[in-house]
Amino acid sequence: MKCPFCGYLDSKVVDSRPAEDGASIRRRRECLECHKRFTTFEVMETLPVVVIKKDGSRQSFDRSKLLNSMIRACEKRTVSFDTLNHIADEIEQTLQNDMSREIPSARIGELVMDKLKDVDEVSYVRFASVYRQFKDISTFMEELSKLLQEK
Repeated sequence: MKCPFCGYLDSKVVDSRPAEDGASIRRRRECLECHKRFTTFEVMETLPVVVIKKDGSRQSFDRSKLLNSMIRACEKRTVSFDTLNHIADEIEQTLQNDMSREIPSARIGELVMDKLKDVDEVSYVRFASVYRQFKDISTFMEELSKLLQEK
């Protein structure tokens, strides 16, 4: 790490602790040449995720869209916002851990349905009805039958 005072390229870490948000680390360093101290922050690098839509177009991943779709599915249900926020965090982390930078929207939809199924079955069915675009009552009943068989 280059010293901001004298430009020397070597320093030692004197103190290290998590920053307030927990997503970064604050380090106090001391220059090995001039012995002045300075602070650095280490942050995990996140790469942008691109979502491939059904029509083939590409958009950057938008966490708020993900969260809003789950909020709509859980409207008038007993699912807390904190639970939905936690699900969004898990899905976002799964996408970041995926080695691919381009993710089909179908994969994201399946991740949401897997999470909602465990939290609230009515919300799951609501989300699935929009996501899978049920054309008629028979396809809707097939999905309900699958859900009942899994119990």
